[in-house]
Amino acid sequence: MDLILKDARLPGDAERSVDIGIQDGRIAAIETNLAAEGETIELGGRLVSPGFVETHIHLDKSCILDRCSSRRGDIDEAISEVAKAKKDFTAEDVYERGRRTVEKCLLHGTTHMRTHLEVDPAIGLRSFEGVMKLVEDYSWAIDIEICVFPQEGLLNYPGTDELMVEAMKRGAKVVGAAPYTDSDPHGQIDRVFEIARDFDADIDMHLDFGADSSSLDLDYVCELAERHGRGGRTAIGHVTKLAYVEPNRLTEIAGRLRDAGVALTVLPSTDLFLMGRDRDHAQTRGVTHAHALLHHGVNCSLSTNNVLNPFTPFGDCSLLRMANLNANICHIGAADDIAECFNMITTRSARLSNLPDYGLEVGKSADLVVIDGPTTQAAVAELAPVLHAFKRGRRTLTRQPAQLHFPNRDHA
Repeated sequence: MDLILKDARLPGDAERSVDIGIQDGRIAAIETNLAAEGETIELGGRLVSPGFVETHIHLDKSCILDRCSSRRGDIDEAISEVAKAKKDFTAEDVYERGRRTVEKCLLHGTTHMRTHLEVDPAIGLRSFEGVMKLVEDYSWAIDIEICVFPQEGLLNYPGTDELMVEAMKRGAKVVGAAPYTDSDPHGQIDRVFEIARDFDADIDMHLDFGADSSSLDLDYVCELAERHGRGGRTAIGHVTKLAYVEPNRLTEIAGRLRDAGVALTVLPSTDLFLMGRDRDHAQTRGVTHAHALLHHGVNCSLSTNNVLNPFTPFGDCSLLRMANLNANICHIGAADDIAECFNMITTRSARLSNLPDYGLEVGKSADLVVIDGPTTQAAVAELAPVLHAFKRGRRTLTRQPAQLHFPNRDHA
């Protein structure tokens, strides 16, 4: 074997110790007392999981707090401030800021990423070019796919459509949307489904951001997903309006999403920061309760979204932190539901992203993390650090466990 991870615990199987053998970048064996030779890492009963999957992050506009203000802290200000700043973005600038963010993700065990990226006449394809270079330069540690979308509108912003199509031709893998900023929200959704058809691409939309749940664009997205056969290939993010619907209606909506095969990404940090700005007391959390949807068969993920910009002026790119934050916000205490928070940054995220070679199974790519804890529940509850990460069997991260230095107790 090229590498053996010895005395590991697997998600959902904390009572059993196994050894994981890796050969030629793939998981070759998962056995108790594996009889094989090779470089060995003793894990001491720590948890091994498939690497974390970031389904919704914005590399292109990360780390720009020094160029923007955030006085009101609402979404209109954030969009306006970033729109002004991005006019001066260069491919080199986007690469450098994106590099900082990617490396933070790597330090916390992320091995797969979908980055949402703005294109429009103001920025052109400069951000796209910068991020495409990141995709190439960091392929040794992470698979990054680009989802292009029109943050400031599509039908109301001439020239944006052509740029989105050009980005898809040049290597973007997913097409996105932000219909709530468009003069014709349903027209934008229609066009995005057309682009997805033309390029046989997955769809991932920013959707239903706000507190007024009287109307939801997700109904139309579900209708088109069924009409175009895009079930399992359509995702929506934010959807904060679902935090304001009563339980019976939420159950109906969950059934609609499940039956249409539309997955949902919750972005706890950004949604918590931006929502509730319309009130001066008793402010709402505005974070959609993913577990209420999971329990009705909807696939959900948790993700970071923005990092150090007016949409979210903080962030260390730890998906375990997002899982822990979500559990706190949504009053998650049951052990099974805490474990689902972990699943929403691993296996459920992988399913949303349609990753075919992902998982802790023999034959799969050895994209793994070692966590300084015994179970997925402990990892989320205690924010357990990632000690090792591997991409295709190659170690990409090592972190030493923290150690207390007790004073000498031997007075003899």
